[in-house]
Amino acid sequence: MLQKNKEDLIVLFRDRCKQHNLNMTPQRVAIYEELIKSKNHPDADDIFKRVRNIFPDISIDTVYRTLSKFAEIGVIHVVEGYGEAKRYDPDTNKHHHFRCQKCNKIVDFHDRSYDNVKVPKAFQKNFRVVNVKVILEGVCDKCVKKR
Repeated sequence: MLQKNKEDLIVLFRDRCKQHNLNMTPQRVAIYEELIKSKNHPDADDIFKRVRNIFPDISIDTVYRTLSKFAEIGVIHVVEGYGEAKRYDPDTNKHHHFRCQKCNKIVDFHDRSYDNVKVPKAFQKNFRVVNVKVILEGVCDKCVKKR
């Protein structure tokens, strides 16, 4: 999923945390490392279960607050849950998502034509758009085969 290697991502993560005066606690590093190891856009519960193996006393609230802070400082993106739990994406490079409506699997994809989607003039006039993401929805290949 990620185009950079783990060491480069950790360096960028540490730099971004320093820029925002965010202390580098072992728990925060573990949460970020679990995110970058993941290949499936995990939710907070998934990350909590993984990090709890390393830090048995960590709370789910700590994981939620940490993920929110990471999104706020731009080291991860939030992928909305569409009625399900929010999911998290450590890949901050320009890309888009496909979401399966049956199993909720989220798949990254890159397409330059989607990168250049124009914001409608009504939105440009009334809103300050800071990011454009395309989300395609349908049924993934595994769910199609199950039919």
